[in-house]
Amino acid sequence: MSDLTAALDADGLTCVVGAGGKKTTMYALAAESDRAVVTATVRIPIFDPHVASVAVTEDPLATLMTATDWPLGLVPEREFEDRYRGYDPDTVDEIGAAHDGPVLVKADGARMRDFKAPGENEPRIPEQADTVIPVASAHVVGEPLSEELVHRPERVAAVAGIEVGDEITPEVVGRVLASPEGGLRGVPPGAAAIPLVNKVDDDEDLDAAREIADATLHHADRSIVPRVVLARMADADVREIVE
Repeated sequence: MSDLTAALDADGLTCVVGAGGKKTTMYALAAESDRAVVTATVRIPIFDPHVASVAVTEDPLATLMTATDWPLGLVPEREFEDRYRGYDPDTVDEIGAAHDGPVLVKADGARMRDFKAPGENEPRIPEQADTVIPVASAHVVGEPLSEELVHRPERVAAVAGIEVGDEITPEVVGRVLASPEGGLRGVPPGAAAIPLVNKVDDDEDLDAAREIADATLHHADRSIVPRVVLARMADADVREIVE
Protein backbone atom coordinates (compact mmCIF):
# COMPACT_ATOMS: atom_id res chain seq x y z
CA MET A 1 0.00 0.00 0.00
CA SER A 2 1.36 3.41 -0.94
CA ASP A 3 1.97 6.16 1.61
CA LEU A 4 -0.84 8.19 0.06
CA THR A 5 -3.32 5.32 0.18
CA ALA A 6 -2.35 4.54 3.76
CA ALA A 7 -2.59 8.17 4.87
CA LEU A 8 -6.10 8.47 3.42
CA ASP A 9 -7.19 4.94 4.39
CA ALA A 10 -8.25 4.52 0.77
CA ASP A 11 -7.79 0.80 0.11
CA GLY A 12 -11.53 -0.05 0.18
CA LEU A 13 -14.75 1.67 -0.88
CA THR A 14 -13.67 5.29 -0.59
CA CYS A 15 -15.88 8.34 -1.25
CA VAL A 16 -14.34 11.73 -1.94
CA VAL A 17 -16.48 14.78 -1.15
CA GLY A 18 -16.05 18.53 -0.65
CA ALA A 19 -14.13 20.91 -2.91
CA GLY A 20 -10.61 21.82 -3.90
CA GLY A 21 -9.23 18.65 -5.44
CA LYS A 22 -11.64 15.70 -5.32
CA LYS A 23 -10.90 14.43 -8.80
CA THR A 24 -7.14 15.05 -8.50
CA THR A 25 -7.17 13.04 -5.28
CA MET A 26 -9.06 10.15 -6.87
CA TYR A 27 -6.74 9.99 -9.86
CA ALA A 28 -3.62 10.15 -7.68
CA LEU A 29 -4.92 7.28 -5.55
CA ALA A 30 -5.86 5.28 -8.64
CA ALA A 31 -2.40 5.72 -10.11
CA GLU A 32 -0.79 4.27 -7.00
CA SER A 33 -2.90 1.11 -6.94
CA ASP A 34 -2.62 -2.09 -8.97
CA ARG A 35 -6.39 -2.67 -9.16
CA ALA A 36 -8.29 0.57 -8.61
CA VAL A 37 -11.79 1.31 -9.86
CA VAL A 38 -12.82 4.93 -10.43
CA THR A 39 -16.54 5.69 -10.44
CA ALA A 40 -19.14 8.16 -9.18
CA THR A 41 -22.60 8.54 -7.68
CA VAL A 42 -22.95 12.00 -9.28
CA ARG A 43 -21.94 13.48 -12.62
CA ILE A 44 -18.21 13.33 -13.26
CA PRO A 45 -16.21 15.06 -16.02
CA ILE A 46 -14.73 12.79 -18.69
CA PHE A 47 -11.72 11.18 -17.02
CA ASP A 48 -10.44 8.73 -19.64
CA PRO A 49 -6.85 10.12 -19.62
CA HIS A 50 -6.53 9.28 -15.91
CA VAL A 51 -7.32 5.55 -16.15
CA ALA A 52 -6.32 2.64 -18.38
CA SER A 53 -9.86 2.28 -19.73
CA VAL A 54 -13.43 3.40 -19.11
CA ALA A 55 -16.39 1.02 -19.44
CA VAL A 56 -19.74 2.72 -20.05
CA THR A 57 -22.12 0.04 -18.83
CA GLU A 58 -25.35 -0.55 -16.94
CA ASP A 59 -23.88 -3.88 -15.78
CA PRO A 60 -20.67 -2.89 -14.01
CA LEU A 61 -20.33 -6.18 -12.13
CA ALA A 62 -20.09 -8.19 -15.34
CA THR A 63 -17.49 -5.77 -16.67
CA LEU A 64 -15.57 -5.93 -13.41
CA MET A 65 -15.38 -9.72 -13.51
CA THR A 66 -13.60 -9.71 -16.89
CA ALA A 67 -11.48 -6.57 -16.49
CA THR A 68 -7.76 -6.76 -17.23
CA ASP A 69 -6.76 -3.09 -17.56
CA TRP A 70 -6.26 -1.02 -14.42
CA PRO A 71 -7.16 1.54 -13.19
CA LEU A 72 -10.65 0.93 -14.55
CA GLY A 73 -13.33 3.58 -14.91
CA LEU A 74 -16.92 2.42 -14.52
CA VAL A 75 -19.87 4.67 -15.45
CA PRO A 76 -23.43 4.00 -16.63
CA GLU A 77 -23.81 6.63 -19.35
CA ARG A 78 -22.12 9.49 -21.16
CA GLU A 79 -24.74 12.09 -20.31
CA PHE A 80 -23.16 15.14 -21.98
CA GLU A 81 -20.20 15.69 -24.27
CA ASP A 82 -17.98 16.51 -21.30
CA ARG A 83 -19.55 14.42 -18.51
CA TYR A 84 -20.52 10.93 -17.46
CA ARG A 85 -23.50 10.13 -15.26
CA GLY A 86 -22.89 8.31 -11.97
CA TYR A 87 -24.42 5.13 -10.58
CA ASP A 88 -26.93 4.89 -7.77
CA PRO A 89 -25.19 4.47 -4.39
CA ASP A 90 -26.59 0.92 -4.06
CA THR A 91 -24.89 -0.07 -7.32
CA VAL A 92 -21.59 1.34 -6.07
CA ASP A 93 -22.05 -0.72 -2.89
CA GLU A 94 -22.30 -3.79 -5.12
CA ILE A 95 -19.14 -2.79 -6.99
CA GLY A 96 -17.31 -2.36 -3.70
CA ALA A 97 -18.46 -5.77 -2.43
CA ALA A 98 -17.41 -7.48 -5.65
CA HIS A 99 -13.99 -5.87 -6.09
CA ASP A 100 -10.76 -6.82 -4.35
CA GLY A 101 -9.11 -3.42 -4.43
CA PRO A 102 -9.81 0.29 -4.02
CA VAL A 103 -13.09 1.67 -5.36
CA LEU A 104 -12.76 5.45 -5.57
CA VAL A 105 -16.04 7.35 -5.75
CA LYS A 106 -16.83 10.98 -6.54
CA ALA A 107 -19.86 11.50 -4.31
CA ASP A 108 -20.76 15.18 -4.73
CA GLY A 109 -20.07 18.23 -6.90
CA ALA A 110 -18.45 21.62 -6.29
CA ARG A 111 -18.33 23.41 -9.67
CA MET A 112 -14.54 23.75 -9.57
CA ARG A 113 -14.55 25.76 -6.33
CA ASP A 114 -12.06 25.37 -3.46
CA PHE A 115 -14.47 24.99 -0.53
CA LYS A 116 -18.09 24.00 0.09
CA ALA A 117 -20.73 22.70 2.44
CA PRO A 118 -23.15 20.08 1.11
CA GLY A 119 -26.56 20.90 -0.29
CA GLU A 120 -29.82 19.34 0.81
CA ASN A 121 -29.48 16.21 -1.34
CA GLU A 122 -25.74 15.65 -0.96
CA PRO A 123 -23.51 13.81 -0.68
CA ARG A 124 -24.54 10.52 -2.28
CA ILE A 125 -22.46 8.12 -0.20
CA PRO A 126 -23.02 4.34 -0.45
CA GLU A 127 -24.06 2.71 2.82
CA GLN A 128 -21.10 0.32 2.76
CA ALA A 129 -18.42 2.98 2.30
CA ASP A 130 -15.29 2.25 4.32
CA THR A 131 -13.82 5.76 4.16
CA VAL A 132 -15.02 9.26 3.36
CA ILE A 133 -12.46 11.93 2.41
CA PRO A 134 -13.82 15.49 2.85
CA VAL A 135 -11.60 17.86 0.86
CA ALA A 136 -10.95 21.59 1.25
CA SER A 137 -8.25 23.83 -0.23
CA ALA A 138 -5.80 25.74 1.93
CA HIS A 139 -6.05 28.59 -0.60
CA VAL A 140 -9.38 29.81 0.78
CA VAL A 141 -7.85 30.99 4.07
CA GLY A 142 -7.88 34.78 4.24
CA GLU A 143 -10.33 35.11 1.36
CA PRO A 144 -13.92 36.37 1.64
CA LEU A 145 -16.75 33.86 1.81
CA SER A 146 -18.16 34.36 -1.69
CA GLU A 147 -19.15 32.40 -4.77
CA GLU A 148 -15.81 33.14 -6.41
CA LEU A 149 -14.04 30.45 -4.38
CA VAL A 150 -16.86 28.73 -2.49
CA HIS A 151 -19.70 26.49 -3.69
CA ARG A 152 -22.86 27.32 -1.70
CA PRO A 153 -21.33 30.05 0.50
CA GLU A 154 -24.65 30.44 2.31
CA ARG A 155 -24.43 26.83 3.48
CA VAL A 156 -20.84 27.33 4.66
CA ALA A 157 -22.00 30.43 6.57
CA ALA A 158 -24.80 28.48 8.25
CA VAL A 159 -22.56 25.58 9.26
CA ALA A 160 -19.68 27.77 10.46
CA GLY A 161 -21.80 30.42 12.19
CA ILE A 162 -20.58 33.38 10.10
CA GLU A 163 -22.01 35.63 7.38
CA VAL A 164 -21.53 35.53 3.62
CA GLY A 165 -18.71 37.99 2.86
CA ASP A 166 -16.85 37.35 6.11
CA GLU A 167 -13.20 36.27 6.02
CA ILE A 168 -12.59 32.54 5.75
CA THR A 169 -10.33 31.62 8.66
CA PRO A 170 -8.76 28.24 9.46
CA GLU A 171 -11.39 27.94 12.22
CA VAL A 172 -14.17 28.31 9.65
CA VAL A 173 -12.71 25.62 7.41
CA GLY A 174 -12.16 23.32 10.37
CA ARG A 175 -15.70 23.79 11.65
CA VAL A 176 -17.13 22.87 8.25
CA LEU A 177 -14.87 19.86 7.72
CA ALA A 178 -15.75 18.53 11.19
CA SER A 179 -19.49 19.19 11.09
CA PRO A 180 -22.17 16.50 10.66
CA GLU A 181 -23.82 19.06 8.36
CA GLY A 182 -20.53 19.74 6.55
CA GLY A 183 -17.67 17.41 5.72
CA LEU A 184 -19.03 14.56 7.84
CA ARG A 185 -22.52 14.60 6.38
CA GLY A 186 -23.62 11.16 5.28
CA VAL A 187 -20.64 9.26 6.70
CA PRO A 188 -22.07 5.76 7.31
CA PRO A 189 -21.87 4.08 10.73
CA GLY A 190 -18.53 2.33 11.10
CA ALA A 191 -16.80 4.32 8.34
CA ALA A 192 -13.79 6.54 8.94
CA ALA A 193 -13.55 10.14 7.74
CA ILE A 194 -10.10 11.43 6.81
CA PRO A 195 -10.28 15.17 6.04
CA LEU A 196 -7.81 16.32 3.38
CA VAL A 197 -6.49 19.88 3.22
CA ASN A 198 -5.26 20.18 -0.35
CA LYS A 199 -3.23 22.72 -2.35
CA VAL A 200 -0.60 23.05 0.35
CA ASP A 201 1.83 24.59 -2.13
CA ASP A 202 4.20 26.57 0.11
CA ASP A 203 5.08 27.33 3.73
CA GLU A 204 2.28 29.88 4.09
CA ASP A 205 -0.23 27.28 2.91
CA LEU A 206 1.28 24.75 5.31
CA ASP A 207 0.84 27.09 8.27
CA ALA A 208 -2.80 27.66 7.30
CA ALA A 209 -3.36 23.94 6.74
CA ARG A 210 -1.98 23.09 10.18
CA GLU A 211 -4.40 25.54 11.76
CA ILE A 212 -7.26 24.02 9.74
CA ALA A 213 -6.24 20.55 10.93
CA ASP A 214 -6.12 21.64 14.57
CA ALA A 215 -9.57 23.23 14.31
CA THR A 216 -10.98 20.18 12.55
CA LEU A 217 -9.72 17.77 15.19
CA HIS A 218 -10.94 20.07 17.97
CA HIS A 219 -14.50 20.06 16.63
CA ALA A 220 -14.72 16.56 15.14
CA ASP A 221 -15.98 13.35 16.65
CA ARG A 222 -12.61 11.67 17.06
CA SER A 223 -14.15 8.20 16.88
CA ILE A 224 -14.89 9.04 13.22
CA VAL A 225 -11.96 11.37 12.39
CA PRO A 226 -8.59 9.89 13.42
CA ARG A 227 -6.38 12.38 11.57
CA VAL A 228 -6.19 15.13 8.98
CA VAL A 229 -3.94 14.88 5.91
CA LEU A 230 -2.21 17.97 4.50
CA ALA A 231 -1.16 17.52 0.88
CA ARG A 232 -0.45 18.83 -2.56
CA MET A 233 -2.42 16.33 -4.57
CA ALA A 234 -1.31 17.70 -7.93
CA ASP A 235 1.99 15.98 -7.09
CA ALA A 236 0.46 13.20 -4.96
CA ASP A 237 2.57 14.66 -2.15
CA VAL A 238 1.54 14.21 1.48
CA ARG A 239 3.02 17.23 3.26
CA GLU A 240 2.04 16.30 6.79
CA ILE A 241 -0.34 14.14 8.82
CA VAL A 242 -1.93 15.73 11.91
CA GLU A 243 -3.32 13.43 14.58
